[in-house]
Amino acid sequence: MTAPTRDDYWRRTRRLTAWLLLAWAVVAFVPVLFASELSLEVSGWPLAFWLASQGALLGFCAIVIVYARAMARLDAEAGAPRG
Repeated sequence: MTAPTRDDYWRRTRRLTAWLLLAWAVVAFVPVLFASELSLEVSGWPLAFWLASQGALLGFCAIVIVYARAMARLDAEAGAPRG
């Protein structure tokens, strides 16, 4: 990899990581902040907090999938060996 290609690769990698960290923060904290306003109780248990935690797990899985696919694409464009 040449220097400009390497610099572009790492710039794009850092940008992707920053956006996905922002998505992680949103998925982790925003549902919990609003769960109390959306609270429903089922048999005395707050359903909104349970739904927020389960939704967060799905969001985290989606973030990992997006990262893996985007990095595979970036690696292929940069000519990095697969392995």
